[in-house]
Amino acid sequence: MYSVERKAEIINMLESTGVVDINNLAAKFGVSKETVRRDLRDLEANSIIQRTHGGAVLAKQHNNTQKSHEYPIAVRGIQQFNEKNEICRKAASFIQDGDIIFVDNSSTTMYLSKYVSKDIQVTFITNSIKFLLECVQNPNPNVFLICLGGIFNNHNLSVYGNTTIKNAAEYYPNKAFLSCASISSQTMLADTSIYEIDTKRTMIERAQEIYILADHTKFNKNGPIFLSSMDSVNYLITDEQAGSSLLKNFAHTNINIISANS
Repeated sequence: MYSVERKAEIINMLESTGVVDINNLAAKFGVSKETVRRDLRDLEANSIIQRTHGGAVLAKQHNNTQKSHEYPIAVRGIQQFNEKNEICRKAASFIQDGDIIFVDNSSTTMYLSKYVSKDIQVTFITNSIKFLLECVQNPNPNVFLICLGGIFNNHNLSVYGNTTIKNAAEYYPNKAFLSCASISSQTMLADTSIYEIDTKRTMIERAQEIYILADHTKFNKNGPIFLSSMDSVNYLITDEQAGSSLLKNFAHTNINIISANS
């Protein structure tokens, strides 16, 4: 198990039980206690946990029963890490030569660039600094990047504001890859960041095809800010754990539902 996978599981355990123990984590993951301590130090450095004698608890700003908070993008990127990777791999298979694609600032879409074929030319438009950094980590000479302007948000590693919205309105991408915080049982998309919601809405209005990338943990939940109805969505890409019980609400829609593992 990689470090990123251990950290994701530690966060899940803390949200479920409220406390973790170093000895139990070491036994669960089959690693040394020093390895666990190093993982906990990394999480504490991101202000996600607070280490205690022999273990850790969630940091105060994240320890609430409503769970309406938003973790920093660096942490959201490791939650459901394997599922998000597979979803991005499948999403990249829909990218074709000459595509102009908007990619939002979500933790699900941030790994998309590493799965883009080097044999095709693609233009990405984004307000996500994290996505740009991922592109740098996985260089592709046939990928052209357009970064929207705006106010820098160091919590989310993104840009937002009126400048971002006006800049986004200049483009008409043929595809948009976005995620969300939740998809309700009424098939409504919701998000948590009021700063970036209008940029997403602008791109949903302008893109020819809309792809929503969402792992199974986002279904049948209500988020704080309405993003869009699923009527605007052409494709929903999710993981295999989103079985028929979670997807039954989409039976009346014309959305193409795609399993990342198929």
